[in-house]
Formats: sequence, structure tokens, C-alpha cells
Amino acid sequence: MFELKVITDFAAAHQLRNFRGNCEKLHGHNWKVEVILSGDKLNEAGLLIDFREVKETTDGILKELDHSFLNDLPRFKNENPSSENIAAYLFEKLSGELNDNHLKVTKVTAWESDSACASYSG
Repeated sequence: MFELKVITDFAAAHQLRNFRGNCEKLHGHNWKVEVILSGDKLNEAGLLIDFREVKETTDGILKELDHSFLNDLPRFKNENPSSENIAAYLFEKLSGELNDNHLKVTKVTAWESDSACASYSG
């Protein structure tokens, strides 16, 4: 099984509802996103998938989140935009765009700081 990882980033603000602590206040992060894909078959060029294709697809999805107030986005109107929920959201979107018979998004990690992250895998 082959595995590859692409890392990209976005900046956004959020606040956590029904939470007692600093994160209930409006604040922002420079998020880092790690996308891991795996597959059992390489293409004719000897690649699982072109890194550029994964980065462009990821960045296309992140445009919706970048420099936004995440709580205002439809996905997060009734769900907290926590690192966990952001990772799950990105996993679902990326899986829908990149998965095929030989390639699967296996994990997405959303880093809100250098020392705190959450991952979602399907």
C-alpha cells in the first residue's frame, strides 16, 4: 500500500458554542491541514496521484474557509467549528472529490496551533 501526505493552510476565526473557556470567545488561528491518501496502484507515471492535484483540490475547498468566520458557514451554523469537526468536514469533501477505485483519502488532520490538532479518518 502506498501513502502520501500533502500539507497546506488557511486562516480563519471561530468561537465554540456551549463551551466554557477561552475558546468560547471570538478568536482566530492560522490552521495547518494535513491530507493523507493511500492506494494500492500507481499510475503510468509511477505516482499514486500528482501532489499538485491533491494540493489544488484541497486549496479549492479551503477557499470557502480561508479568512472567514467559520461559525457563519452552512456546515457550522448548528455544529461547532472545532478542530475535530473541521477535520471531518474536510475529510468528507476531499473524499468526494479524490476517492476512486485505487485511491482513498485515509486521514485529515486540522492543526490549530503547533501543538494542538485533531484528525478524522474514515
